[in-house]
This record gives sequence, structure tokens and C-alpha cells, in this order.
Amino acid sequence: MAGLKSTIRSLVGKDTGLPVLFGHEADAERIMDQEISLELYDQMKKYGKAFGVTKRFSHVIQSFKVPEKETPAGFRVEYLLEADGLILADLVRDISYDKNGRKRPTKILFSADSANPYEVESMKDLIGNLTCNPAIIYNQFINNPDANIGGRYKTRDEVLSTIGAMLGPGCDISVELNDPFHSSEAEILEEAARFREMLSEYRVVIKVPHTGPVNAQNVQELMSGDQKLSRRYNQGEPKDFFRGHNLALMLQEHGYRVNYTLMFEPCQTAMALQARPYFINSFIMFRHAQSMQLAGLMKAYEETGDPQFVEQLQTYMVENDYLSAKEGTKDRFAAYTRAREILKYRGFLKDSMADGLDGIRHNLRCLKQANLPDTRLIICNMQGENYYPYIDRLLMEEEFLDMAGRVVITAAPSLLMEFTSNPLVVQFHRRFMNAANGAK
Repeated sequence: MAGLKSTIRSLVGKDTGLPVLFGHEADAERIMDQEISLELYDQMKKYGKAFGVTKRFSHVIQSFKVPEKETPAGFRVEYLLEADGLILADLVRDISYDKNGRKRPTKILFSADSANPYEVESMKDLIGNLTCNPAIIYNQFINNPDANIGGRYKTRDEVLSTIGAMLGPGCDISVELNDPFHSSEAEILEEAARFREMLSEYRVVIKVPHTGPVNAQNVQELMSGDQKLSRRYNQGEPKDFFRGHNLALMLQEHGYRVNYTLMFEPCQTAMALQARPYFINSFIMFRHAQSMQLAGLMKAYEETGDPQFVEQLQTYMVENDYLSAKEGTKDRFAAYTRAREILKYRGFLKDSMADGLDGIRHNLRCLKQANLPDTRLIICNMQGENYYPYIDRLLMEEEFLDMAGRVVITAAPSLLMEFTSNPLVVQFHRRFMNAANGAK
């Protein structure tokens, strides 16, 4: 049996109760018929003496040119009680909401990894976030003649301005700093301000990467010669490893939401959360594929005793930055021991069928414990046919049902589209269309 329902209109108006502040009438009308709980109704009736909207409410409406009697997607309505009994409606950023205060169809949201306006157009009303980094913007779109038709787009800002105009207010847009190593804090804030101007303060999210041992002095090593870093990924100075954390904190303190990226190991998460990010990430495919390669070479050596497999293991670890270049000439069995410890942590020694989704599980557990109710997990880097179906199943497990509203799944549109279909879709269209055309 359905319970009683109430709306703001039942409390507000000349004839029914709370008066609306002069000049607030049009904005207040946007929420008059939105449902509220009976508990909120009772609180408003008891404490309220007048009704209006916040400055932010009006600014959001003006920023997105919202049609009359509507509130935009990407915002939830909250109510504030001022000291004099004035109740103000506010619009708070929340991509879980569609327009007019309705929740999106599912708690789990989707995101697209794309800077291609031509493909974003087809899914702009289905996603809650768009992710752009320099590789996506330049390599996959601007410098790709097959994507950037006729070379129409020349600069990053042209691309982002077009996408910003295309996407509605309900979609966040995560954009990455071009150079987190050489840029000063003032330059980073200037870059973030340009993003905010293009995309609006309500949608922009600044992507900040874990910096690890890379700094302004050694980053050139990654772009010249053999492109190898002279030190191992976990060797260096604390100021370098925590630069990303401190940039994230600095941006957060200046009012920006931060997407903290390049998160591959679960052990990165707790410290990353100290920077109060809006998004954290679980990267899947690269880490899992490398784990399987390490495990395969180790197994080959253990089964045959042939030292060539340890040599191959050491070479692979240097090529993929598990070891520094100078460690490629040192004790090969030290590399074997290191690989074994890495795989032990990743669960590959106790389970030869490890699915690579341990990072997702760990990050959701971390979020469950954290004092950051608005932080969400982006599940990313899941190229190939084998990851999304298992991620989808994992999120339906009982342990994680209460965390579904904290998850965003992102991939290129070309990958996301694959999971909307099945061979039987084609088979049934064949049957239906032939029937409709009179075929026997």
C-alpha cells in the first residue's frame, strides 16, 4: 500500500502557508510539485516562516538556461533553515539525479573515455561523466584523421568547448592537467580556471595523477633515449611521490573537485583518500595483463628449471618499469623474488584464476570505511570483452550492493557499445524483419 505523499506546494503559497520571498517566485515554482517526505514536511511546517531559494539555486538555473518549471539534471534539491525561520531551497551537485529531482534509472553510472564529439553525441544523455586526458584528446582524436574528420578541430580548447556545449548539465567532465611536473601551483590554478570557464564550475573535475618518482628533473627521461626512468617506480624523494596528493589538496581547497587518477594497486587508495578526491580510480586491464605475464614466466621456470625464463622475467620487468634499467644487469633471481612478492599481493599465487578485480573490491571497501560520502569510484581501463561482464556481476554481489551508488564505469564508447548487444539480437531482428516483410 502506497504511503502518503506531499509536495512543497502543500506548504508554500499565499493561501496555504509559507510566503515566498519577493523575486524568488519563478525559481520556487520549479520545485513546487517535487515530492518531499512527511518528515521533511513536518520539519518545514514546524520551523518555517518564509520560503525562497539560495543564490546558488538561481545561479545554476541561469548558467544552464533551464526551461521554466524545471530543475536541471546533475543536481539534488536540499533545504536550509536560516536563523529567522527562512527556508531556502538549494541545488547541490549530484550526478545521481536526472532533471526535476528524479533519480537516474540505476545507482551505477556510466562514463565515456572520449574527446570525439561525433561519438559523444550518440550517448550524451546516457552518461554521468566524460573523461578526457591528453592521450584521448590528442592521440585518439585531434591527431587522428579518421576521427577528426577533415581536421576540423585544431586545439584542446576547441574540442572541450564543443563537448561542453553538447553535454547537458547532468554530466561531469573530467579533464587532466597537461603538465603536473613543471607547472607551478599558480599555473595549475590558471589552467583549471580555463577549464572551469569552458565547462562551468558545476561540471568541471580536474584529473590529477599519482606522480610516483617522476619529477620536473627526470620526466624528460620518459621522452628521450630508451624512455626509461633511471630509478625504480618506488624509489625517490617523498616530495615527488606526494606531489600529486598535494596538488589535489590544493585544487580542492580552491573549490575544484578532483579526479585522482593512475591508481593501479589497492594499497594506493587510503593515502589517495587523504587528498579528499571526488573520484578515485581502479585501473584493471594493464595491471591484470602484466600479472598474467609475470605469472606465466615464473611458472615456466618453476616447471622446467630453465634459467632463460628468469632472464625473460627480468627483461620484462625492466621493460615495464617494475625494475629500473640498471637492475636489468643485476642478480636475475632477485628479480624472480620481487616478481613473486608482487604476485603474492595480487592474489596470483593462491589463485591461478585471479580475475584482476581485487582492486575494485578493495577500493569499495575503503570507500565504505571513509568519511567521504560524495567520493565515487571510477572503474576504468577494462579493454577487451572479458572484463565488463565480470565487473557487472561483481557489483551485484551482496557485499557491494550498498556501494552501487558510488560507482562509475568508464570506457571508450566503442567498448561500451559492445555490451548492449548479443548474437540473439541479430537473430531476432532477422526473424522479425522478415516476418514484417511477408517472408515465409
